[in-house]
Amino acid sequence: MGQSLPYWTCFWGLAFASVPLTVVEAAAAHELPNKALWVTHDSLFEPPQASPNDVPPYGIPDHLFTTNNQQSVTRSQQGQPVANLIAQTEALPVEITEIRLAETETQLQVVLETATGELPPPTTTVSANALIATIPDAVLAREEFLEFEPSEGIALVQVTELPGNQVQVVVTGVEAVPTVAVNVTTTELTLSIAPGVSQVSDTDESLRVVVTSEQEVGSRYVEPNATTATRTDTPIRDIPQSIQVIPRELLDDQQVIRLDEALRNVSGVTFGGIDIGRGLRFNIRGFDDAPVLRNGFRQVGIRQSFPETANLEQIEVLKGPAAVLYGEIDPGGLINLVTKRPLAEPYYQLQTQFGSRNLIRPSIDFSGPLTDDGQLLYRLNAVYQNGDEIQDYDTETRRSFIAPVLTWQIGDRTDFTIELEYLDSEGPASFGVPAFGDGIADIPLDQISNEPGDSVAQEYFNIGYDLEHRFSENWRLRNGFRYTHDQTAIAIALPNSLNEETGIFTRLWSLQDVETEVFSLQTNLVGEFTTGSIEHTLLFGVDLNRTNIDNFATFDVFNPLFLDIFDPVYEAVPRPDNFEELPSAQDTKTETDRLGIYIQDQIAFFDNLILLAGLRYDTIEQERTNRPTDLFPNATEDTQNDDAFSPRIGLVYQPIEEVSLYASYSRSFVANTAVNSDGDFFEPEEGEGFEVGVKAELLGGGLAATLAYFDITKQNVVTEDPFIPGASVATGEQRSRGVELDVIGEILPGWNIIASYAYIDAEVTEDNTIAVGNRLNGVPEHSASLWTTYELQSGDLQGLSFGLGFNFVGERAGDLDNTFELDSYFLTNAAIAYQRDNWRAALNFRNLFDVDYIAGATTTRPRSNDPGEPFTVIGSFAVEF
Repeated sequence: MGQSLPYWTCFWGLAFASVPLTVVEAAAAHELPNKALWVTHDSLFEPPQASPNDVPPYGIPDHLFTTNNQQSVTRSQQGQPVANLIAQTEALPVEITEIRLAETETQLQVVLETATGELPPPTTTVSANALIATIPDAVLAREEFLEFEPSEGIALVQVTELPGNQVQVVVTGVEAVPTVAVNVTTTELTLSIAPGVSQVSDTDESLRVVVTSEQEVGSRYVEPNATTATRTDTPIRDIPQSIQVIPRELLDDQQVIRLDEALRNVSGVTFGGIDIGRGLRFNIRGFDDAPVLRNGFRQVGIRQSFPETANLEQIEVLKGPAAVLYGEIDPGGLINLVTKRPLAEPYYQLQTQFGSRNLIRPSIDFSGPLTDDGQLLYRLNAVYQNGDEIQDYDTETRRSFIAPVLTWQIGDRTDFTIELEYLDSEGPASFGVPAFGDGIADIPLDQISNEPGDSVAQEYFNIGYDLEHRFSENWRLRNGFRYTHDQTAIAIALPNSLNEETGIFTRLWSLQDVETEVFSLQTNLVGEFTTGSIEHTLLFGVDLNRTNIDNFATFDVFNPLFLDIFDPVYEAVPRPDNFEELPSAQDTKTETDRLGIYIQDQIAFFDNLILLAGLRYDTIEQERTNRPTDLFPNATEDTQNDDAFSPRIGLVYQPIEEVSLYASYSRSFVANTAVNSDGDFFEPEEGEGFEVGVKAELLGGGLAATLAYFDITKQNVVTEDPFIPGASVATGEQRSRGVELDVIGEILPGWNIIASYAYIDAEVTEDNTIAVGNRLNGVPEHSASLWTTYELQSGDLQGLSFGLGFNFVGERAGDLDNTFELDSYFLTNAAIAYQRDNWRAALNFRNLFDVDYIAGATTTRPRSNDPGEPFTVIGSFAVEF
């Protein structure tokens, strides 16, 4: 448990008997009665009738706040309406006239003095290593306060005034969040601060310290730091690249179940479809198939069908080339999923979600210490989901997920965390709606082009560890390992081709069974030092990866199935008893070894001028064996070796504290697997990106905005050889340029917002077979989103919140040949929620006006133009204890 606070008698629109509160329990003080009550010694009773003129002078009498266990109210005050006292108290804020620090043997005391009036008790939140205490109904009658390293273990104490008559005290620990005890007297409020003890590894995989008390509404959406862009815990304002963070609070407000629902909030990110039900595809800044990392590890070769969101703490989207830290990655950017880590205080949440199409989704989130000394912590997330899909399949969506995490603080300088994830899922193999003419076929969006019984089954297992050792306050060694195994099997009537004159689909019974193993090892050294007056944060690392992929497929080309899309008749031909006995067409094993070595330096020439420079070297060896099959009896073995250097350089200049101007240049590469007419592999695809922008912290840091211009080119793109069938040539080039705007944070107390806009001009600039000037497929020229919530801050309905938002996606080219187009769409979403004490109930309404639309498309005309979600209602009820 945390440190005990003094005994309080609180009189703030409601009253409660004196009890000892811990730091965590004090943050959960929503358990108070919601009626206006009266204080008399140790009891509460209903107020008698009183004359409206029987009102004491301004301010609640000093003795109503006491530090002992005996509370008293004078006889004359027992007759006063509590509402009158509160109204007078709220009339004027209390002025803080002096701020001073006092140090004892074990604590640092932050003392806030007032001339008249007593300060209300603060509410506390946590962000990274910072303890934030927010005092309501208070203002500063002096200048703001700032002091660095006031005592051992404390890096910073800052006292600032916020909008809405609030004063904020921020105390930042060196290695961990400090602990606090609060004492209130008639003229002083004292925060007794003790340095925290680090319980969780500060690796790049643990991207934020999780709040152990209920966060205040004012900072619910803003995350000041991120590690995806630098592999170090760096303020976003100091990163010369666009990075957007979607916090857990936003996922809860929108009741996000699928990853694409969350990424609609980020500019420049477009949903690219579900790839026959095998996994979600995303387009960032015009380039398809953006990788999805998990805690900084890329699971090469695995497209997890629908990455689970139940155990996510936040999502970080890094835009632009990122090869310098992560190796083989397309230049558009990447998505990093950050999972929840164990908490030092006991925490238990039970939740059930339910809604349209028979959705039922119970989940648990448990955490806390396993030993009395708190050196061994755990966290357990588990979820089960069942429901129907939006198209007319017989196969239900069913998934079971469990994710235990264990953290061991081996010593003062060493932390070890082991985590595991297991997912077992089954769902329909969706092929969407076929293209027809220059658009989408005029058929119901819930109509399918394969068979109702087609399914995708996936079993996913991921286990690994993170180890950190701190040699000193300035140098640390981090090591992490992941092993991932994924087995995905698809048994389908594959829509192969569509005769658009007759509307007849030719389909083939097919089995696709892919088994993937990924071994990843990451080791890096982080050091902070100075050369003269210049500060450095140096990162040196080595990445090792081995990926094994076994791909087996059958196609019954001798017994095709036919379907009239304008008059479909399903199950006319019996399903095969054993799909594995169909003629085999592919039996391939691919083994890929990757080695990457990188170095990066964050150089602070001045407090407002930061240079980021890095360089990476990668070498890749790939061996591919095509075993004999029924349709292709000739076996082949191919080997390729590639290497590449990937630099990055960026500069951040802050003319004032709230504004960062930045510019950056970076490169990327991806190994090519296609061959030319001689059977030789091509050189890797290469990308380079330029970016300039401005980042701003508005309204006292409660609102963050990023405006960016980018220009990215992808070269050596492999295209079909126009003269030799089956061969390829590497002459293609694609370019994407545009402007992005992202805004997130709090406008007024209780009013939160996240908004985005993107303009992207993405086109083919060189190619043999595709016309120069064609738009890249699936990329809208204009897109925008807005989500805003407001929570009532006081009164009988305190805790009631409302949400409203929209998503706009412009017209998109359906394929690279630009033979068809997907229409634009505009969706309206809404929500209502009520939180009281330790429980929360919510209702979310998506696509409020039931708009028909195509959400995403891959590259082919006959399949994978996936319809979007119709009007949907999702409800939830959660309780924490």
